[in-house]
Amino acid sequence: MHDNAAHIEALDRRPVTVPGLGRQLRSEEMVINMGPQHPSTHGVLRLELIVNGEIVVDVIPHIGYLHRCFEKHCEHMTNYQQVIPYVDRMDYVAAMSNEFGYAVAIEKMLKIQVPERVEYIRVIMAEFSRIVSHLIAIGTYGMDIGAFTPFLYCMRDREHVLDIFENACGARLLYNYIWVGGLSHDVPADFQDKVRAFCTYFRPKIKELNDLLSYNKIFIERTANVGVLPAEVAVNYAVSGPTLRGSGVEWDLRKNDPYSVYSKFDFEIPVGKGLMGRVGDCWDRYMVRIHEMEQSVNIIEQAVEQLPAGDVQSAIPKRIRPEAGEVYVRTETPKGELGYYVISDGTATPFRVKVKAPCFVNLSALPAMSRGSMVADIVAILGSIDIVLGEVDR
Repeated sequence: MHDNAAHIEALDRRPVTVPGLGRQLRSEEMVINMGPQHPSTHGVLRLELIVNGEIVVDVIPHIGYLHRCFEKHCEHMTNYQQVIPYVDRMDYVAAMSNEFGYAVAIEKMLKIQVPERVEYIRVIMAEFSRIVSHLIAIGTYGMDIGAFTPFLYCMRDREHVLDIFENACGARLLYNYIWVGGLSHDVPADFQDKVRAFCTYFRPKIKELNDLLSYNKIFIERTANVGVLPAEVAVNYAVSGPTLRGSGVEWDLRKNDPYSVYSKFDFEIPVGKGLMGRVGDCWDRYMVRIHEMEQSVNIIEQAVEQLPAGDVQSAIPKRIRPEAGEVYVRTETPKGELGYYVISDGTATPFRVKVKAPCFVNLSALPAMSRGSMVADIVAILGSIDIVLGEVDR
């Protein structure tokens, strides 16, 4: 028995190499899997945690559980227009934003100038998508931390936007609304009135959300100075969207590299300021989304008042066959910079459709945010990035 005990003890001291960690596991460390069935991984994501007691030494994200070969599907369509229902299914909680970027990319290849009415409606729909996406991010984040009521409030307000979407195109989640050259439908006659009514309704709800969650003592203690991502680290990881702006970097394509008609609107770029002294923590990333909803309402109000008349289908090409060449277009979606790299070989079928997805890039910074945190903080850090696995895996 004594010899067996000595042998077992010797085995316990043997170094173990963890794939992806780049070094051997120390004797006092252990590996814990969080997901892909964990309720707070926001989809089928597995996080391999290297922990020393309750302290996180490292995090290794494992993806690919939702891979749908989206890019290969696009390359087997018989028409560029047929790709749009596929892009809907990447960040499926902000599908209008996905369609917007793809349409702009193909229009650039075709050198199409779309009617001004189309541009204004696209901006309104994209900003509504931003509000819807942030409401889901904020509501589920509160639930991750332990607050259930804010989730109900956010889902209630989200329904009002989905009613507007349904009234415009008949769908509430996956729209196929923004087409190359225009829109599938013009907005209904009462569209402007409904948009104005929503803006009036929603502004007080943002304050209500702040009173309920944003400045809640427990919520602040769980998020302030947790998962800090310094500005220089955020830039080096190429993160974008609220994850980047939460670190204090004032970068938004709608301002810094304007597309569509965004240059015609007056709005601000919210950035993290550090509630408890350190800029770039979970609370900053959360609050950027709160303030962005306010700015989206400002943009929507301006756009709906300036909405010009016109035919939303006058520039839709009957056949899409771009000249051989390539194009890269990026737009500011709720999660960050969404880039489309499209190659045409001169036929009606896309030769290559490659997507640079912000959720995929932002997730890569998770280890940098997490080292030295507590295990319980991983849920708060991951939720603050606001990933959608449909966009990570594509």
